[in-house]
Amino acid sequence: MIQAIDRAARVLASLQGARHLGVAELASALELPPSTVHGIVKSLQAHGLVAKEPHGNRYMLGPALLKLSNVYLDTLDVRARAMRWTAELSRRSRLATRLGVELFDEVIVIHHDPRPDGTEQMPETGLSIPAHASSMGKVLLAYDSALASSILGDGELRALTGDTVTDPAELQAQFARIRERGYAEEVDEAILGEASLAAPIADRAGTVIAAVSVVLPSTTLPASGDVVNALREAARNISRELGAAGWPPRAAVDPE
Repeated sequence: MIQAIDRAARVLASLQGARHLGVAELASALELPPSTVHGIVKSLQAHGLVAKEPHGNRYMLGPALLKLSNVYLDTLDVRARAMRWTAELSRRSRLATRLGVELFDEVIVIHHDPRPDGTEQMPETGLSIPAHASSMGKVLLAYDSALASSILGDGELRALTGDTVTDPAELQAQFARIRERGYAEEVDEAILGEASLAAPIADRAGTVIAAVSVVLPSTTLPASGDVVNALREAARNISRELGAAGWPPRAAVDPE
């Protein structure tokens, strides 16, 4: 591993999630001398990867990352092949849709279709949510036991609301149900008043590589059978586009 690149990546990781941190805070978090961190930050700033607050001494992620992330998103085959199906899902369900993939212990939204009701809505592409608090994340965890073991066994899970499930045993039980019915549900776990349903997307090897979801007010649950069927159909069609032989996929679960 190249030390300079590793340290720069750690600085960027520390600033994710709209965090604004000073050099001293970064140095403490990374256990590095402030002078070392200052040099790294200045180099990243010169390339637009880090930006300084206009009237302060703290740093945040820079605009160049947005350009890089858009290039990355456009190269994702799953995004390119899914977009027409997520748009159709949004039209049929009258709900916002998300397409997400794994990002360490989170799920990142790589495509977002807003509700087709003409109302002003925040764009969500690039948004990341802790995997255990997201229906898309739960799908990815349910179909990948190694990922689930890594996240559930890596210390205390963060609660975003009072309804976030943080008990590993309860989450494992949810994963079993997800594999049985082919979709996951999350209610008020990431944002109060918001619920989501998600289904797995598999590639030609049958590996679950992404999830597609619909977002709805938690007060409207349970979701109608039409919404669930439209969600499952979208996941099946996207998986077929990626070469999957069948759907729902089989889970990569370690033997007991």
